[in-house]
Amino acid sequence: MTRVVEAVAAEYGDRLNWQKIVTNDLAGAKRYQNYSKSLGRPAPVPCIVIEGKLVFETTPSTEALKAYIDRLLEN
Repeated sequence: MTRVVEAVAAEYGDRLNWQKIVTNDLAGAKRYQNYSKSLGRPAPVPCIVIEGKLVFETTPSTEALKAYIDRLLEN
């Protein structure tokens, strides 16, 4: 999934910030735990969360991810 995000993010330059959360380190595990609590269930791994909203629970195509980001940037 990271490869899809990296490929798409490169096309947006400074208009898009993203962060990979690694649950094997303490900070990532805490962030995962907090997000799971906010969802009311364990967050799927991997997943894509945009502006706090769980958007993709499986790896999307680059086209699907671009379409979602484009809709956000239009608003």
